[in-house]
Amino acid sequence: MVYYCGGHRLDYDGWAEEFNLPEWGFNNCLPYFIAGERYQGNSTEWRGKTGRLGVKQANYPDPLYDAFLAAGLESGQGRSDDLNGANPEGLARLDCTVMNGKRCSAATAHLKPALARANLTLLPFAETQQVVLNGNKAQGVVFTHRGERITAIAEREVILCGGAINSPNLLMLSGIGPEQHLKECNITPRMHLPGVGQNLQDHAKIRLQFASKKRLPFHSINNPFNKLKAGINWMLTGGGMAGSNIWEAGGLIRSNDNVSHPNLQYHFGPLGFTMSNGKIKVEQAFSLNVDQMRPKSTGEIRLNPSDPQASPMINFRYMHDPYDLKEMVEAVSMARDLVSQQAFDEFRGAEMKPGDLYQSVTDIEGMLRANIETAYHPSCTCRMGYDDNAVTDSAFRVHGIEGLRVVDAAAMPKVVSANLNAPVQMMAARAADFILGRPQLDPVNLEYSI
Repeated sequence: MVYYCGGHRLDYDGWAEEFNLPEWGFNNCLPYFIAGERYQGNSTEWRGKTGRLGVKQANYPDPLYDAFLAAGLESGQGRSDDLNGANPEGLARLDCTVMNGKRCSAATAHLKPALARANLTLLPFAETQQVVLNGNKAQGVVFTHRGERITAIAEREVILCGGAINSPNLLMLSGIGPEQHLKECNITPRMHLPGVGQNLQDHAKIRLQFASKKRLPFHSINNPFNKLKAGINWMLTGGGMAGSNIWEAGGLIRSNDNVSHPNLQYHFGPLGFTMSNGKIKVEQAFSLNVDQMRPKSTGEIRLNPSDPQASPMINFRYMHDPYDLKEMVEAVSMARDLVSQQAFDEFRGAEMKPGDLYQSVTDIEGMLRANIETAYHPSCTCRMGYDDNAVTDSAFRVHGIEGLRVVDAAAMPKVVSANLNAPVQMMAARAADFILGRPQLDPVNLEYSI
């Protein structure tokens, strides 16, 4: 059950201003967020009720969630009733993509209903090799399926949705990308677009874990009887412990007074865990993930010159910019301050991860360099825009190539301050209107608070 958050107004207004993309301001994106969701909560003008994507606010009862929210007020880090509403800052129960007790993924909401169409064929276990080009026009794709090499010719357009890793990889294999790099890989350049594979962005994260002085229901979930009981409860009601995604509370906060909007994101879970022999062992603890929302460091995707068909070479360059390391040190401090509040007194035990050993800035920096993790939000490697390093225009069309679009997180010009599930579905809905030549939905301008 994926956390659902659209991102802050200033993220999209930043796209519009910095990258000359006026049609991507927040007021132009908001109607697509509203139209896409079927929100199972209180009706407000911010939330949609008729879309295909089931969204609800997580509500599994656990006293640790209550302590987390109370600590937000005690620490001054804030509280929000709805991070996708008029107050997109503070701590909250998070929205998740759930319908009738089951995960409502993009495939469930959009692909599964479309499979009944006569003009849609889904081929699992297929791998695209390259885009077929005739001059500067995309004509189709070459792919392999169950050992067979197949060429599919498009009547109108080719649309790449391979994600921020595979879309630039596929463009470069097709001769679209940085000319010198393509020559190093013995690929004939067809269109010099130096931005392909560049500008790779992600949300770096660190996980803090604290022992719990009280043993609560989640801490015993490894017990076979408790697993059985949770499973039966879920089958009968669609709820209970098995219907929870664990990370049901979180928030968007600022680590300092110099940022325009929240630059850190929390995910809070009422249990701890360790990996042992490839298996997850649940601990009597609670966990707090902290993600950096808008890193200054950028990485790249490149082909392997010795074997371009092999997996691409990926370098995220986490913490390469000193500013990012500074923000992540602040992230550890903010998380520790939150957990030190009175609301956690009856639960808070020793800090298990990273541990009390790391107190000075120098020690925390060293710990971060050794332990920083990915939030699995790669993006921005085929970014929209109109400068020399842009790859697509504002309607996802690849510059210089007719009949070719990239519609996925790769097209983001800058990563947004949220998980990418909701933003990418919003982008895809807008892309569908661009592709079909339909007018975009009318902008929606709603008041929000800071």
